[in-house]
Amino acid sequence: MFLHHLLMYVPVFANYGDLYRFVAMKKVFPAIIVLVTLSLAGIILFQISWLQNLWKVQEQKILFKIDKACIAVAEEFAKQTSSRNIHLRGGRLGMRLTPDRLTRNIPTVPISQRYTDVEVEERIRKAFDKEDISHLRFEFAITADAEELFVELQSKNFMPLFSDSVHNKVRFYPVLPETGTVAEGLSDGEYIFIVIPDYKKQIWQSLTWLVTLSAIFVVILITAFYLTVKTMFNQKKLSEIKSDFINNMTHEFKTPLATISLAVDALRNQKVQSDTQKMQYFSGIIKEENMRMNKHVETILQAALMEKQELKLNLQPLHLHNVIQHVMDNFQLVLNEKNAQIQLMLNAQNDLANVDEVHFTNLISNLVDNAIKYSKENLSIKITTHNTNRFLLIRIEDNGIGMNKETVKRIFEKFYRAHTGNLHNVKGFGLGMSYVKTVIDIHKGRIKVDSTLGKGSSFTIELPLHKERD
Repeated sequence: MFLHHLLMYVPVFANYGDLYRFVAMKKVFPAIIVLVTLSLAGIILFQISWLQNLWKVQEQKILFKIDKACIAVAEEFAKQTSSRNIHLRGGRLGMRLTPDRLTRNIPTVPISQRYTDVEVEERIRKAFDKEDISHLRFEFAITADAEELFVELQSKNFMPLFSDSVHNKVRFYPVLPETGTVAEGLSDGEYIFIVIPDYKKQIWQSLTWLVTLSAIFVVILITAFYLTVKTMFNQKKLSEIKSDFINNMTHEFKTPLATISLAVDALRNQKVQSDTQKMQYFSGIIKEENMRMNKHVETILQAALMEKQELKLNLQPLHLHNVIQHVMDNFQLVLNEKNAQIQLMLNAQNDLANVDEVHFTNLISNLVDNAIKYSKENLSIKITTHNTNRFLLIRIEDNGIGMNKETVKRIFEKFYRAHTGNLHNVKGFGLGMSYVKTVIDIHKGRIKVDSTLGKGSSFTIELPLHKERD
């Protein structure tokens, strides 16, 4: 009957198709990682190249709009310079020009005498708004010469920014009288200088939403890559766990089955059949090995229940010192055989906690059993208890082989077993510590592991104390 129950759960783990896929994946896995990494690197490089090209296009686009806006302002000033009625700044009426006086001394009124710096800035700003570049910051100046830079009118920060051509963009536009007008040839004209501060930064700011979307896209790709690789590692790890479990289970069942087979063969012997003591001896062996396999089956079934989160507890107030003492009594024969030294320092004043007696007993048994399994010569186990305000602390220490950092980190993983060189030198399925962690969690407690390789391990359990009802 127990074999029937076992076979219901073995296919979950002993799937040889999974093993075949695992072997194949071990060969393909590095290639997949390399290909995905190269693809991701290529996409990121493509994004960088695309952004660089986009920046250049945006630069040309903005320069075109700046030129168009400033040329429009220059033409507007030129038309006003060429007008027959020229008004000076401040409202003073200038001389009226007529064709018969063209050869006389015609006054040419500079822009600085007709507009204030605020008015010039307002005109440039309106031209920028019209070209949809209102977000650009700028400084300006009106000069009489493009090379000597005789400044007639300027904005507040023009000169400091003009001298820094590395970070700022400088553009200038001539203001020349219109061809065929009375002012043509009477003046060399003026120049509008425009400085765009932090030019590159402002272009990037104009591309903020595109850069943001590109960055989000790259982050999504990297996240997808990470999750893919992580999933592949998890699948690889799961396949290794299944393979290890199958090997462990095979060895765990092979020995009792072989023993039962030999005992059955012995029972068929006529000499044995005629000897009552031998009959009882061999039938006892069959009974013990049968119980041993049943225990393994129960362990697997219990693991299945934990997987489905169907582990039910019968909580009741118990004195845990009694439970610990009972567990140690059960191990007394094994401990005597190993000449182990046992120290029970049950110093807690209050050892009453709400626990499930069966599961908590199994929990302590698993920890003591592990101390025995992974022991060296002169085994020493020390169990101490003490109280905090709201908790009972139980500490189980041994002087066994200890664990490295990787084992301590993975000790509570299902099916994980710390090997000591020979793959099957320690019996078990790697379910005991996972069971311990599950029971502790359901009891709303905590467990901490401290271990030094070659020196031993200690497990500290922290359980809430029983609260008396008012």
